[in-house]
Amino acid sequence: MERRQSYQNGMPTLYLIPTPIGNLGDMTFRAVETMKSVAVLFAEDTRVTMKLLRHFDIRTELRSYHEHNKENQTAQILAELRAGRSVGLCSDAGMPLVSDPGFEAGAAAFEEGFNVVALPGASAGLTGLVASGFRAHPHLFYGFLNSKASHRRTELEALKNRPETLVFYEAPHRINETLNDVWRAFGDRRAVIARELTKKFEEIVRGRLSELTPLTDLQGEMVLIVEGASEMDAPREERPVKVQVDALIEAGLSKTEAMKKVAAARGVPKSVIYKEYLDSDPAKKEMVL
Repeated sequence: MERRQSYQNGMPTLYLIPTPIGNLGDMTFRAVETMKSVAVLFAEDTRVTMKLLRHFDIRTELRSYHEHNKENQTAQILAELRAGRSVGLCSDAGMPLVSDPGFEAGAAAFEEGFNVVALPGASAGLTGLVASGFRAHPHLFYGFLNSKASHRRTELEALKNRPETLVFYEAPHRINETLNDVWRAFGDRRAVIARELTKKFEEIVRGRLSELTPLTDLQGEMVLIVEGASEMDAPREERPVKVQVDALIEAGLSKTEAMKKVAAARGVPKSVIYKEYLDSDPAKKEMVL
């Protein structure tokens, strides 16, 4: 066991510094002062961070720290700390190390006896969760799902019975694939897409997964919040098949696509959905898929 008082031992410190997720007004006074006081700053994309430094008149030396140079740059951070100089590591947006590189630097600094101090600040995951209207406690922050469909579906299968509210990050070019996979794995739960948080075009989209999957105009940084599983509503789709299929047709899907989606969400063959849909309205029995 080790106990360390970060502000009492006089050791050099690696500061993990959050930055705004959109609105520059969310930069804290402490973050600005810390950025000014450290010997050198490391950031994933120096072009992004340089704009922030110029805005707040911060003239500290800036170096890159990203996935492809983290081994070499971790060694540089340790060299600065060994020389008695404190260092800052910041993210492009939000809290450092959350879906960003930097874990290795923090772990290495702590192992060598230096202080590692995380400053509080903006977080897209927490901001989206609080704005969602879903219960925040307990919640599970998962971050980005795997970009490969087969691996993503495996991850979701492992998560489908978790009772916590689930928080994901997703890129705009992959959001529809992910929504479809979440619907297939979890059933038609309620979910929220919180996009462009704190920015001019901030938007909260709330509905069932079947209502969110057809959306084609989703852009910008996104947080996906999905209700956790429960004995009462997680495994079961309560709306009639006809209502569910017709809602997807209204959203622009063909009848065949709509039935496939409903069948996948319910875990039954498409033929079962086809029969139930036709039986609900005899006039549709002549329709051709």
